[in-house]
Amino acid sequence: MSVADYMTSKVITVSPDTKVNMAVNVMKDHQIHRLPVIDGNQLVGIVTEGTVREASPSKATSLSIYEVNYLFNKMTVEDIMEKSVKTISKDAQLEDAISTMRHHDVGVLPVMDGKQVVGIITTNDILDGFLDITDYFVDATVVQVMIENDRTGVIYEIGKIMADHDFNIQTLIVTRNLGPIMIEMHVDKTDSTAVKQALETAGYAVRLVTSQQVD
Repeated sequence: MSVADYMTSKVITVSPDTKVNMAVNVMKDHQIHRLPVIDGNQLVGIVTEGTVREASPSKATSLSIYEVNYLFNKMTVEDIMEKSVKTISKDAQLEDAISTMRHHDVGVLPVMDGKQVVGIITTNDILDGFLDITDYFVDATVVQVMIENDRTGVIYEIGKIMADHDFNIQTLIVTRNLGPIMIEMHVDKTDSTAVKQALETAGYAVRLVTSQQVD
């Protein structure tokens, strides 16, 4: 899945000369936590709730609330924005965005089409993408098949067993970093017991899991 599939394409931005208090109001009005800073058509920085907090005077300051507001009325986004901005191409894979966020310890990436900002992707967008990819909100049973010794054609073998018994696979995911290789399938709840029995008869170790969906 590409970044373009899960990014937010409607991007709220500000210019470098925007006053900080105005940027804060924009974030509040749109219920967002960060704003790309655009100068002309060029991405030049990003301002977040965190950068605003860092620019705020300490609680130990002797300044009054009126003096603090006065400073924020004079201060522009350019004064406090993060100028070194990590970005991602709209054509990149979702896992590329995850890796970039993890490596650079950031929670948001402006999405680029060449030099143009065409979207923004956050950790929440990626979590939504994971739930979508795994069909979390589809009523199903998760069938976990443990593969002790990987071999060519094992997914084909499992798929053939499912097809021979007329079982539908809603999604299929393979994980390889939790010990034994695990093939995880979402199947119709009405088929779950029969799927387990068919796979076990064929010699596979199988576990059924019912997802605990949150409303």
